[in-house]
Amino acid sequence: MRTHRILPLAAMALLFSIAPRALAQAPGPNPPPAPPPSQEATDAAREETLAAELLTSKPGGITADVVGKRAAATSFQAAASAQALRGAAARVDAAWASFLPRLSGTLRYTRLSDLTPPNLFSTGGQLVATQAPPGTLNPTPTVAIGLNFSFPVVVDNWLMQGTLAIPLSDYVFRLNQNYSAASKGEQAARFDVASARAKSAADGKIAYYNWIRARGSMVVAQLALGDQKTHLVDTKNLFQVGNTSQVDVLRSETGVAAAELAVEQTKHFVELTETQIRLAIHGGPDEVLIVGEAIEGELPPFSANLASLISEGQMSRFEVKSIDATAEALHLQATVVRAGQFPRLDAVGNVTYANPNQRLVPTQDKWFPTWDVSLQLTWSPNDVLSSRANGADVDSKAAQVEAQRQVLRDGIALEVTQSYQAVLEADFSVASTQKQLATAREAVRVARELFKAGRVTSTTLTDAETELTRARLQTINARVDARVARVRLDHALGRDTKDVKVD
Repeated sequence: MRTHRILPLAAMALLFSIAPRALAQAPGPNPPPAPPPSQEATDAAREETLAAELLTSKPGGITADVVGKRAAATSFQAAASAQALRGAAARVDAAWASFLPRLSGTLRYTRLSDLTPPNLFSTGGQLVATQAPPGTLNPTPTVAIGLNFSFPVVVDNWLMQGTLAIPLSDYVFRLNQNYSAASKGEQAARFDVASARAKSAADGKIAYYNWIRARGSMVVAQLALGDQKTHLVDTKNLFQVGNTSQVDVLRSETGVAAAELAVEQTKHFVELTETQIRLAIHGGPDEVLIVGEAIEGELPPFSANLASLISEGQMSRFEVKSIDATAEALHLQATVVRAGQFPRLDAVGNVTYANPNQRLVPTQDKWFPTWDVSLQLTWSPNDVLSSRANGADVDSKAAQVEAQRQVLRDGIALEVTQSYQAVLEADFSVASTQKQLATAREAVRVARELFKAGRVTSTTLTDAETELTRARLQTINARVDARVARVRLDHALGRDTKDVKVD
């Protein structure tokens, strides 16, 4: 009896000791396959891929600074201003040359008509016999001889003359003022060249950022197209199981068509902005433009006092300096014009080498040198009236320029204020749009899940997708606007002229 009880117990113990090992060594069922990536993960991957392709900077790509420098160097407006500068420099050289005494020379040949010169006086010649005085043995006859006298005529006249004229009064009233006016004009022309190049550089940078904006818009359009295609697939699946209507399917197909149109329009926008860059830098059509500056990076925080910025712009802008120099040049020109009411004193010296020389009396057919020096004082009462009137005319032009300077200063104050506010708004918009984009993404995710579950309509999902597209565009625009606003502010303050070189 005891043996029968022990054997079953031993068999059970052996079974329990072997079973765990066998279970551990026995092959188990295959692990379940990993779940497919969610639609949100797929959208995020697609968004990152498109953004990397169109917006991420690449080595060797073009940047806004490069575009600005090339635009300034190749600007036709700057080239026109440079030609005006050449003319102003030539006027300075002419004003300097007026300080030199005026040296002139004359070489003249004159052929006179031949004629028989009249006799100045004439006496008839005759032999007169006179009777000898008483007591004279041999009387001597007296003879009267007639005389004819006239100047010879030289029909070939040659003249070589050198004249040195020194405008003594002009050294006091005209020449220095005229030279200063020309120098101020050249200075104004230099400021104009620098302003034109700075303006071209700023426009080039803005064109670059608009190109980035266009590429970002194309990214958003392609993402919106992907969202609409996904929406259409979900709508068709729900329609097959009877959870939605044919109208929703048609509406989704319309959304896909509209998104495809938006993609095509943004492609044209990219081509247009790329053409604007090529025109700004005057690059060839074969030049490949690659993004070399990302807009995803954070910009340094901006803080400044508006009043100090306005003062900086009004003092630093080359346009104001150009007007100041122009007004000063006009005032100097008015001084030169009014100097015409005073008598003019000149010192004149002549050296004459002529055949015949008129100073030889009587006229002789030979070369003979002479010289003369004179002081000449000339004055006309008519010049007083005309000089005063012309001087007043030039002064009025200077007053007009000075009035334009005040208009320009007011314009700069407004431009700086607008640019300052644009920077602040753009920086705030960058932070705000990031939150809006995150909210819109979550709203689309929730709406899509509810739509699949049949708890919301297709219109609700479409509205959420529209808000996501708008948030994406606003995010890109905010980042581009922040950079454009800083370019405009730097130009309004005249800071972009510091690196401009004027040859």
